Amino acid sequence: MATRAARLNTVRGPLRELGLGIPLGSRQVVPPVWALVSDTESKLPDALRPVLAEAAREIGELETRIRQVEHTLETLARESPVVTRLRTIPGVGLLTATALVAFVGDAQRFPSGHFASYLGLTPRESSSGLRRRLGGISKCGDPYLRMLLIHGARSVLLHAKRTSEGQRDRLRAWALGRERLRGHNKAAVALANKLARIAWAVWRHDRPFGAPPRKETTWNPPPATAPSTRP
Repeated sequence: MATRAARLNTVRGPLRELGLGIPLGSRQVVPPVWALVSDTESKLPDALRPVLAEAAREIGELETRIRQVEHTLETLARESPVVTRLRTIPGVGLLTATALVAFVGDAQRFPSGHFASYLGLTPRESSSGLRRRLGGISKCGDPYLRMLLIHGARSVLLHAKRTSEGQRDRLRAWALGRERLRGHNKAAVALANKLARIAWAVWRHDRPFGAPPRKETTWNPPPATAPSTRP
């Protein structure tokens, strides 16, 4: 993913300086770049054409590899009920769900609230006496998982802004409220913390996001019958 992003920046940067825009989305980059390189009357300098052609070729190859990996992950995800349930959480997609299962192993070993701390999404505390001071997030644990959850939180915020107020659920309404109070970045981290807690609950209780809690059934013994008085 990082290599693909670097190649995309290599392509977009020079073209932007030349006043040539490229559509957003990695899969929308290669066709217009090849069109510009092939067009002898375009504004591209001759020295830049081979560089952009090589970058476009690498992006195309990376896209093919990523699609193959995603296909493999989809096959594995269909065989894992935990991954299927985790993907019902807003902002948790295929990569995040499979990475959580691969890195964490079993969420049953975490008490309530400790899962977000394990991922480094809880604030650092520096308290003394009767005064409690909370800083930024601890950033403990795996940085890749933390990055995935924060990116997922940003996606939820973006989707919430595009939906009308009446169509937002409580999670998205809460996230937008945090953004208005604390700004986008802090709201994204706070939402990532909440997504981690939701993932723990979905994982531990074996039910999809938004599903009502299971009703516990109690066994009632049958009523006692009076002993027979017949001889």
